[in-house]
Amino acid sequence: MLVSEATSTAVGALGMLALAISWLRRRQGGLRLAQLGWVLVGFSFFAQAWKYLDHDDLVLTVMCTLTLPLACWAAWFENHAEGEQRSALVWARGTVAFAGGPYMLVTYVPYLSVLAIWFVASQSAWFLGFATRQNIEIGTTWVNDPSGRVTWEAWEGNRWFATDFTGEYAFQSELILADGSLIGINFVLACTAIQSMVLFIGAISVLELSWKRRIRALLLVLPLIHLLNVFRNAGLIWMHMTYTHWDLWGLSVFEFGHTYVARVVSLFAMFLMALLMFEMLPSMHRHIVALTSPKSKRFKA
Repeated sequence: MLVSEATSTAVGALGMLALAISWLRRRQGGLRLAQLGWVLVGFSFFAQAWKYLDHDDLVLTVMCTLTLPLACWAAWFENHAEGEQRSALVWARGTVAFAGGPYMLVTYVPYLSVLAIWFVASQSAWFLGFATRQNIEIGTTWVNDPSGRVTWEAWEGNRWFATDFTGEYAFQSELILADGSLIGINFVLACTAIQSMVLFIGAISVLELSWKRRIRALLLVLPLIHLLNVFRNAGLIWMHMTYTHWDLWGLSVFEFGHTYVARVVSLFAMFLMALLMFEMLPSMHRHIVALTSPKSKRFKA
């Protein structure tokens, strides 16, 4: 890695804080603080590209690599945006800060990570059990500590803040049948859809609208994301348990469904929810259009 995980996390946290303060001080400007925040956040994600490269995740590697040039562009754009693009850029500051901040909190506070995994895993197991009439439970939760793989109960690390883990996922919870046999699928933080939820939380909460409209939108989109994710998880587990000998290009049905099908379906669902939010919150649509139209007449280089 370019820098240690702890260093990139600290840099990202400082960047999120700078963007949050610049958004709170948006009436007074906060230009320089926002520029610093963009660069720090971009560098933090860029530094993690090597981690995903080591795990052969090309999609996340490319996305993390692009964050630094995009963040530098946003910092430069702070000096030139006017009119609607200025409002859209201020909205983007708040979105990144109030989406990225909670996500980093859940990611690097082990108690919150494991609680989120248990919460979603238990509901996915209940839903699958209800549909298939099988008793499915949460088994052992494992921690990929540098000293070795240990159970959550036996782990002696800091449970309030930790970044030093091995493997792609810090925590994994097994699913087991009533007789104690393993299903062969572990739940990780990425299975909770927390990324999608905090993105909408950040984007909606910083809109210049009444709190009633913002809360109404959040009460619609967050439970919907959670329910769709529970259905997705249960479907993948069911396919894994049912089509045990299925194979395509050397991938099992779970690997193919999780890596390709579920991602495409999830992106499509996010697109539909975004369209729904655009109808409910037209200002969000205006901000996105303004940010993706750098050649607008209001923009002066």
